Amino acid sequence: MDPREKIIIALDVGTKREALALAGELGEARVFKVGMELFTAEGPALLEETVRLGKRPFLDLKYHDIPNTVAGAVRSAVRAGVSMLTLHTSGGREMMAAAAQAAREESARTGKDRPLLLGVTVLTSLKEEELRRVGIDHSVADQVLRLAALARDSGLDGVVSSPHEIEIIKKECGGEFLVVTPGIRPAWAAAQDQKRIMTPAEAIGKGADYLVIGRPITAAPSPHQAFLKVLADIIK
Repeated sequence: MDPREKIIIALDVGTKREALALAGELGEARVFKVGMELFTAEGPALLEETVRLGKRPFLDLKYHDIPNTVAGAVRSAVRAGVSMLTLHTSGGREMMAAAAQAAREESARTGKDRPLLLGVTVLTSLKEEELRRVGIDHSVADQVLRLAALARDSGLDGVVSSPHEIEIIKKECGGEFLVVTPGIRPAWAAAQDQKRIMTPAEAIGKGADYLVIGRPITAAPSPHQAFLKVLADIIK
């Protein structure tokens, strides 16, 4: 894989104008994450614009609904040219399998590339006390592994995980099962509101396939230079 594709730029901005300006400035970056705030504000037109710029949109909406509804959303994402998307593994095996089947079929029907389907296991904001409040009497690590294995068995390509769970997921699910890792902060960037963080080089060394990075790049005085510094960190 081209190392530039391993760095996913989180477009944590509120408008299409800001997002496209960043995508244009970060000419060497390949993958851009569109989350709930930006997608709700700008809709599918932003995805189409991103594709027209030659970029790969990662749609991070964490689908979680009945299987038929999620399958329909995945088909729409394929038609929009999305290259990666997220869904909640707690939606269950039937929902995830329906999403995987919809992605394969719509890709074959339209000739568009099939997006990578990534499962969200346990949100990083949830601690064990919060899990117990929603009826889950397992440690965070055990629940993450349980849901990651379910995602693999349901036909998903990988999961989104904190950097501290990379190694146990790879051991449980195999090296080919993708791990996309937020919570990445270069050594030269401020930690900001992130607590459980790693540097890009550390996360790649533990087996991360993709790194999600936002403000250390997008809020830097020169986002382009910050991107190049991260790139240098992971290809040493």
